[in-house]
Amino acid sequence: MSNGIPPEKDRRFATTLSRGLSVLRAFRATDDGLGNAEIAERTGLPKSTISRLTFTLQSLGYLNHIGRRDRYRPGPALLALGNVASASMSFVDMSAPIMQRLADETGTLSLLAVRDGRKLLLVKTWRPARVASLWLEVGHRLPFNGSSSGHALLAALSSERFNDVVEQVQEDHGLTSDRARHIRDDASNQLLTTGFVVADPAEYFTSNIHAVSVPFHARDLGEPVVFSCGAVPKDLTLARLNKTVGPALKSSVNELERIMGQGSVFVEAGT
Repeated sequence: MSNGIPPEKDRRFATTLSRGLSVLRAFRATDDGLGNAEIAERTGLPKSTISRLTFTLQSLGYLNHIGRRDRYRPGPALLALGNVASASMSFVDMSAPIMQRLADETGTLSLLAVRDGRKLLLVKTWRPARVASLWLEVGHRLPFNGSSSGHALLAALSSERFNDVVEQVQEDHGLTSDRARHIRDDASNQLLTTGFVVADPAEYFTSNIHAVSVPFHARDLGEPVVFSCGAVPKDLTLARLNKTVGPALKSSVNELERIMGQGSVFVEAGT
């Protein structure tokens, strides 16, 4: 999209495919199935369009429709597709023992987030042993503006990719171009000085979580992903976040980089 044309305006853009994928992205791990009305609400698409899309996706095996309360659930073809994607990205499996150890040692929820359209999508979470609390689930989406994960990703993007991404996600959760550049500059400075990013709690999208994030540049992906640790503020003070958990997360991501045989890659914003 570096030519300034939004992807949905490009003649090569397949709108029907985009809408079908938005239906699949509407599902969350905690859902007990979704009806067409709920999918329409989550995607912003008309219910008549959703009815055609869910029928097609069911016919292809990407959704199951067992008839109970007329609700859809992810189907076997979607599971197979996810397994193929996971197997082709070796860093996901290699990160699991590292991030689980980090979760247990720090008592925080460790997670992996990737960009999914205008937000970041949690694709993996590692819960600490013997800690009972409310946690974000796989499938949850975070805004770029006001989340440590979003700030870290904006800082880790190349200058060209940053402009493309901001053009796609701006106005979501109050993100403007100027605000995105301010976030990028601040997060870049944090990465250069400490190796991790902590969003200002006064600007955080929710007041019930503190979090720290470190970007990771997977060789087989076109843009960075983000590893994070988070917990409720009473369990994760800013002092502990900066002195203990942040450095531990940075060390964990560095360990993954060594296992993958790659060095840490970070280019200062604007270079």
